[in-house]
Amino acid sequence: MKLKELLKSLDFIEARNLDIALEIEGIACHSARVSPGFIYVAIKGYVTDGHMYIGQALEGGASVVVLEEFSDDFGQVCQIRVKDSRKALSRLSSEFYGNPSQRMKVIGVTATNGKTTTTFILDHIFEMAGFRTGLIGSVLAKTGKRTELASLTTPESLDLQRIFSEMVQEKMDRTVMEVSSSALELSRVNDIDYDIVSFNNFSREHIDQHGSYERYWEVKSSLIRDAKPGAVAVLNVDDERIRTLVDRTEAQVVTISVYGEGGMISCSNLKLNKGRGSFDVVIEKEIVLPQRTISKGSFHVDLRIPGYHSVENAMMAIAIALVDGVDTGLIKDALMDFGGVERRFEFVYENQFTIIDDHFANIKNINSTLGTIADMHRNKVHIAYAIRGNRGVTVNRENAESLVNWKDKLGIEGIIATRSIGSVTWKDKVSEEEEQVFREVLDLAGLEYVIYDTLEEAIQVTLEKSGEDDIVLLAGCQGMDRGAGIALEHIHKANPQIDEEELFKPLKRRVSEGGFLL
Repeated sequence: MKLKELLKSLDFIEARNLDIALEIEGIACHSARVSPGFIYVAIKGYVTDGHMYIGQALEGGASVVVLEEFSDDFGQVCQIRVKDSRKALSRLSSEFYGNPSQRMKVIGVTATNGKTTTTFILDHIFEMAGFRTGLIGSVLAKTGKRTELASLTTPESLDLQRIFSEMVQEKMDRTVMEVSSSALELSRVNDIDYDIVSFNNFSREHIDQHGSYERYWEVKSSLIRDAKPGAVAVLNVDDERIRTLVDRTEAQVVTISVYGEGGMISCSNLKLNKGRGSFDVVIEKEIVLPQRTISKGSFHVDLRIPGYHSVENAMMAIAIALVDGVDTGLIKDALMDFGGVERRFEFVYENQFTIIDDHFANIKNINSTLGTIADMHRNKVHIAYAIRGNRGVTVNRENAESLVNWKDKLGIEGIIATRSIGSVTWKDKVSEEEEQVFREVLDLAGLEYVIYDTLEEAIQVTLEKSGEDDIVLLAGCQGMDRGAGIALEHIHKANPQIDEEELFKPLKRRVSEGGFLL
């Protein structure tokens, strides 16, 4: 592609040594990934500044540099100065790959909790409906023939556009993607053409990253506020803040309510059977959309996946599927067939005691998880908790406070915690401040605890305390990712007579173990 064609869509300030006839072979924002004929986009990141690596990019063969500050150190190379390199990277990437998101139906899912489960449920519904589906999120990116593990909830814009391009080549009908607040703030999704967007819940998270609760809200809600005319926005109006977006978007709004009133689509007669949801979906009135009408009525749904939070996620997926015209009978069958997402209130062992593995990310997630356990048959509850690393003091204080709020109702006698040393990289290392605030909250509440360095130590001690009809909760985000495998290995060593294949079946379903969960 000629540079001239790429620059048609780019709003740049000025250029030096501009040669619009240059043939562009690719784009990179990491100097190590540059090849001859590439555009190198220098991004100012949180950890380092891409402007420092322009020399390396030129050594790799870059013929054009997009930057925010000109440099006199690079001779006659073409430099294009922009106000915001991240936005420029998104625009250039979309144009380079032929604006692929415009050539399929794209559904963007945001929430503080449940994005992953909601997107997996939707992907399963669409597949059972006969669509060729793509999936992008915190677990994986599925483009058709190829599945790759995710390193970010929402990939960098360059990777995102490449993934969409692969989906176009594979003739995908639908793409369902998680949209994180980081992706919105860092302009990764600026040039995605969404047909349906959704916002399911909002609570305190990423405060240290975004600077304030209000900033987090402004960033998160921009997916809805910036939706195009002609798109549909599905909003959970049980949340007061989300309800304010009904009149702040040009998209047509469809509302849901899981526990309250006022939604166009609501949940009724909710019951939990062994922790699994059974409920009626009520379409309160006829919903007229540009391409279809959703008729008034109701239908019953039974879930295989457990937890109150699964009901909320399923309701959002159901509403989006209805907006997209999927038959109610097919939706019911797909939900009954859906087996869940790893580490989202996942049952990994059900024998003399039960092991539940949960992401346990923030206040809402914690309350939903422990609230579900409170309604389950059980003896004692034992918690192995991975302290959240590199997420700041605020999140760790709030998570600890949420945890201790359940100690009396669940009869929690103590917490086995871990720093997860050896199980996480520097990105998720627990700081002294994060550990200290965890200690302060539990000390104030009078809840006993022990903090172990490693996951192996914490889980072994927790399992040794467990008895008949107890529930063991492996709780925590990245720090607990290896927890289920460690727990099952411990059980296998202690009980070699147990069928090994059956015992480790939950791990075989996991993407990280080479499987695919649906």
